[in-house]
Amino acid sequence: MIPRIMSTQHPDNYSIPFFASSPILEGEDEITEAFYAFSVLGADEQMWDFEGKEVDEFVVKKLLERYPTFFKNNILGKDIRLTPRVPNPSVEKEEAKLLLETLQGIARSADYARIFYGDNIAPIFEVILPMTTSVEEIERVYWLYKKAVVWISREKIYDITVREWIGDFFPEKINVIPLFETKSALIKAAKITEAYILNRKNDIEYQRVFFARSDPAMNYGLITAVTYVKRALYEVLKVEEELSIPIYPIIGVGGPPLRGGMRPDNVDAVVKEYPSVQTFTIQSSFKYDYPTKDVVKAVEKIKSTKRKLPIPVEIPPFLVNYEAEYQKQIRILAPYINSVAKRIPRRRKRKLHIGLFGYSRNVNGITLPRAITFTAALYSIGIPPELLALNSLTDSQLETISEYYINVYEDLEFAMRFFSPKVAEKVGLKELAERVKEFKPEQIPEYIEEAEIVFKGEGDVMKLAQLRGFLG
Repeated sequence: MIPRIMSTQHPDNYSIPFFASSPILEGEDEITEAFYAFSVLGADEQMWDFEGKEVDEFVVKKLLERYPTFFKNNILGKDIRLTPRVPNPSVEKEEAKLLLETLQGIARSADYARIFYGDNIAPIFEVILPMTTSVEEIERVYWLYKKAVVWISREKIYDITVREWIGDFFPEKINVIPLFETKSALIKAAKITEAYILNRKNDIEYQRVFFARSDPAMNYGLITAVTYVKRALYEVLKVEEELSIPIYPIIGVGGPPLRGGMRPDNVDAVVKEYPSVQTFTIQSSFKYDYPTKDVVKAVEKIKSTKRKLPIPVEIPPFLVNYEAEYQKQIRILAPYINSVAKRIPRRRKRKLHIGLFGYSRNVNGITLPRAITFTAALYSIGIPPELLALNSLTDSQLETISEYYINVYEDLEFAMRFFSPKVAEKVGLKELAERVKEFKPEQIPEYIEEAEIVFKGEGDVMKLAQLRGFLG
């Protein structure tokens, strides 16, 4: 059974989980979180994020030891899954060796599971490769596991083979899930997936692919992100039909429309928007910023739905102008984003990298915080990022977009509730302010008043997060 719900560690929550020992989740709290996601919320998969984060590499051992009754009845690796996101050495040079350590940990986790279950069960057998841009990157991870982990058992060390000395290495192979995060990667996603399947055709029963929503939206704007992700979903379906190998898409969605609109009160809209997606992520805000009963009900609702065919999408030529306007407005807003970002609280322990914000993003030469902090900063000054470059789109063009982006008007109207025309005009976005006014949006005066205070350097960013229902 391919998972329908993947719980992740994305730090977009304003509430502190009841089990947390600190506002910044790490270590033991994340072990508890994984069990909570499985046992209470009903998630059938937990992402374990080694990419730029400090996570516990003994997670399998600790889960099985601490919650034996649950995991006897819910077999890890069969009924539910734990899936690491690993560093991509092509991009993250400083974390490159962590990839090998993580792959070695897969075999160690299988040893713990063998003792616990009394059988050869691989609790981890897939990894997510972020920032994938080529089939070679996927193949390298696949073969690194085979050659550096499994086949090393054949080697002789002094007077004995590794297998005789240390034991077998299981599983004998892993699945690699490419995560596509840039526009160029999304364009090539189907071809990359096809090439990998052809290489592995006699070796795999199915292939999972992962499409990001947050980073494309931050880099190119909401409309472009939705368009290219939907186009990629449509293209991989054609690959599935041609090769007769099932392809199961995953989509990474967070709470605000910019990041996918995945909130417990909006799951129907998200499933309708992405009908061909098999696995939806639920991030920290989804899990902790809403009543537990609402979260459980929303998870059950998603799990009860069935996949449908994707919506055919052609890339509208006017997106070129939209993206240019988006980049122009980001350049204007960058100083404000970077200033307010310092006030957004951290919710996860991350490893520090060189850069203004530790693990930051570079967008066309501008250093910006990561997507969650980026989104939180803009919402906090009354400029929801979903609305950027809206002034470049005519009513007719929006109608064209609505033919494949089903919830476009609802998503824009959601963001408009938190929009401050006054702040927009002060930073030089008068045309955007005038365009938003044309929609005559219903706004939240209390929110906008506080956002205007935050813009001046004061105010309460967490009060605003509570009012809108997510941090970023």
